[in-house]
Amino acid sequence: MTAARTALVTGASSGIGAAVAKALVGRGYRVFGTSRNPSSIGDPIPGVEYLALDLTDAASIEACAAAAGEVDVLVNNAGESQSGPIEELPMEAVERLFQTNVFGAVRLAQLVLPGMRARGYGRIVMVGSMLASFPLAYRSSYVATKAAIKGFATAARREVAPFGVGITTVEPGSISTGIGERRTHYLADGSPYTDEYRTMIAALDANERAGISGQRVAETVVKAIEADRPKQLYAVGSNAPVTFALRRVLPRTVVEKLVARRHGLR
Repeated sequence: MTAARTALVTGASSGIGAAVAKALVGRGYRVFGTSRNPSSIGDPIPGVEYLALDLTDAASIEACAAAAGEVDVLVNNAGESQSGPIEELPMEAVERLFQTNVFGAVRLAQLVLPGMRARGYGRIVMVGSMLASFPLAYRSSYVATKAAIKGFATAARREVAPFGVGITTVEPGSISTGIGERRTHYLADGSPYTDEYRTMIAALDANERAGISGQRVAETVVKAIEADRPKQLYAVGSNAPVTFALRRVLPRTVVEKLVARRHGLR
């Protein structure tokens, strides 16, 4: 990096976002980190300037982008982790999830892109999930949002590349950041899906406890940001190189069964 650049990292109060913000500060970036309520952050990262951001509120998104000003790097990390049988997901919860995980991220990208294009440089990183590439039962709404932001990023890459702007997606596998404690669950009383759902959640939580650190994901995000030509997709954790190689050579039905078995489902 030849000159100090400005980065905006959403969801920087904990987990991956906090790790990315800390890593970028250490590399000389001016870093804005977002949180729904910055005053409630118990252990703020030195050097990070915190901004309020509610991705379900259009006015909040606009105000956050205006406060950050000329942004060279946008890391769309903030989001909600949601689980439940598709039959029992309240539509208002699904709509909130898409607003938080997809529409808010896309709107932020729209707001920072004109400046990036005018300056001839920019990096936008969508923090997705390997579940977008390896869908899991009872995670349909979450999988759909992560597939959606990857779709936006992949399709838009060619549009902005001629202006020096790179858009990429980072897909982490199982991460040990305590995200399971913040996951929203939707399961009806007496649901016929109860036993399988609880089995899946128990396996998912166990996989995450044994997963990679937020710092490992942050290293991959920084790699994507600082690449001369960012790749379309970076995957990290859950033995990503082998996992994606198997996905290319095995029938989809076999991959689907392998994912299910990893989460206790038969």
